[in-house]
Amino acid sequence: MKLNPPLLALAAGAFGIGVTEFAPMGLLPVIATDLGVSIPTAGLLISAYALGVVLGAPLMTLTTGKVPRRTLLIGLAAIFTLGNLLSALAPDYGTLMAARVITSLNHGAFFGVGSIVAASLVAPNRQAGAVASMFMGLTLANVVGVPLAAWAGDALGWRASFWGITAIGLFVMAALRLTLPKLPAPAGGDALAELKVLGRGPVLSALALTVIGASAMFTVFTYIAPILQDVTRASLGFVT
Repeated sequence: MKLNPPLLALAAGAFGIGVTEFAPMGLLPVIATDLGVSIPTAGLLISAYALGVVLGAPLMTLTTGKVPRRTLLIGLAAIFTLGNLLSALAPDYGTLMAARVITSLNHGAFFGVGSIVAASLVAPNRQAGAVASMFMGLTLANVVGVPLAAWAGDALGWRASFWGITAIGLFVMAALRLTLPKLPAPAGGDALAELKVLGRGPVLSALALTVIGASAMFTVFTYIAPILQDVTRASLGFVT
């Protein structure tokens, strides 16, 4: 199968975002110890990321509609890179919390815009596969990236994980710049009309089910490292 460099660049971006979203789950014990906070308090770093996603997705959608797509994706990758750099340099818990929020602001917009761009890069009969190829990066992040980040955090300190993710961000910015064609912004639509869809009953029901299911899953995932360590006496290496 012929490789598609633009799709690989988008998949790399999805990989980096997936790693930075979930890596702290495996790093909670070492982050809590290093910053002198409790594990429940350290867990709020993941909540802060989720809050940033909720705020950033509509904000970016409403303010970047006229920005060319390649420029926008590179800018979103820059936000991601800056947030992880600040995380690696954070001297205290409060700074790390703010850095996590900054990192997450690009999340929803990158996946939304990236999906549309991925579909536009191929023939109509291959669009579903193109979008799936991009999201393969997110799958690999969970299977490979997050365990590697947890291992690096245990062996080298949690900041090393964020330095590594920062390097991924720089690579993604360069890859997007070199591989993506110039893509103009789509014709302007009525953003407020699109937001009104959220008031429909079936849409609200689907969103509610998603919130309930994701909340149950990520509540456990967030504290999986301390749970395994305290209940099963597993080492962090085993958790990885």
